[in-house]
Amino acid sequence: MSDQKFTIEDLKRILLEGAGAEEGVDLDGNILDSDFEELGYESLALLETGGRIEREFGISLDDDVFSEHRTPRTLVEAINATLSAPVGA
Repeated sequence: MSDQKFTIEDLKRILLEGAGAEEGVDLDGNILDSDFEELGYESLALLETGGRIEREFGISLDDDVFSEHRTPRTLVEAINATLSAPVGA
């Protein structure tokens, strides 16, 4: 179990570092419930994002984490659940 917390700010930073932002998309706006596709992030960009999250936070994400969690809000919640899970769970 980790004391780390994954925040929306972490997600925004990682999205920008890995794939940038589509023209006209303001990640500083209220994006919590926006679909990643609406924000301009498709499967390849999300794969890169997932890899960056795994490396930075030392976790392993399920292959389908982005298909099951289509918005920043649900993704942040899922990553925090992974971070707080007992080691080996």
